[in-house]
Amino acid sequence: MDITLLKTFLEVAASGSFVASADRLFVTQSAVSLRIQRLEDSLGKPLFTRSRAGAELTSAGREFEKYALSMIRVWEEARQQVAIPEGYTRSLTIGAQYSLWPRLGFRWVDALQAEMPDLNVRAELGMPDRLTRFLIEGVMQAGLLYMPQLRPGLVAEQILAEELVMVATYPDAAVDTIFDDYVFIDWGPEFVVAHAKELPRLTNPGLTFALGALAGEYVLNRRAAAYLPARYVKVHLDSGRMFLVPDAPRFPYPVWAVWRDDLDPAIKQAARATLLTIAKGAEAAGASVIDALRDISEDHVVEVLGDDHHE
Repeated sequence: MDITLLKTFLEVAASGSFVASADRLFVTQSAVSLRIQRLEDSLGKPLFTRSRAGAELTSAGREFEKYALSMIRVWEEARQQVAIPEGYTRSLTIGAQYSLWPRLGFRWVDALQAEMPDLNVRAELGMPDRLTRFLIEGVMQAGLLYMPQLRPGLVAEQILAEELVMVATYPDAAVDTIFDDYVFIDWGPEFVVAHAKELPRLTNPGLTFALGALAGEYVLNRRAAAYLPARYVKVHLDSGRMFLVPDAPRFPYPVWAVWRDDLDPAIKQAARATLLTIAKGAEAAGASVIDALRDISEDHVVEVLGDDHHE
């Protein structure tokens, strides 16, 4: 069975759209249609009901989905096992969003290597959709994400109480005066709604990034202000390259670890223990940033973005 056909089938099943699947797979819509047609011809059954609304799995498609997942998982296990370098006996592939690598993901890799010297570690980078697909297919066994998409075979647990804070690249910035310098970073629907409620004047500044903390690189090199993870900006606050904006509300943005439920128990136990230890230190770094924000805010109170309650 052609693995490419299986991955295309699973992408269409997940998105419910040939068009969306083509975008995610970086191929044309006609290529996606041809792959699905080849698969249906091989099985002798239609796998999707096509309509203007999208593509919905048929009963045969729903039945085949679990086998497609199993075949992908077996293939990925075999591929990774064959690729283990000499001197290593086990393998683990982890992935994380961009802003979760500094001070968290990289330190996790260090801890994994120290705890399990025989473990071959591979690291992946991506947006939530890509990382989730890798987890489903077995390309990855564990991932760090802000907004996990739960799927059968995956287990998620919160490991870090991240906070988004407003920072600027110049001192004396104020919430009421930064409109011309403000960069809107789309941290997801909950953040967008809360932001519109609390900071309506900054909701449409003319520049929006849907790149997460990667947008921090843009902000750092300009006169700009934006919401970024407290843990991520701490090093820049300490170096004087960024400054907290007084009285700007914070936004809770927890970090989750997502595990494949078929991960070797011994590897998971060690990986989880090391991750929780690293996360504890990262959470302390973020908490120190919130304390600093509290110190420079009126009445030493930090509001929660979009919430009527104060801390």
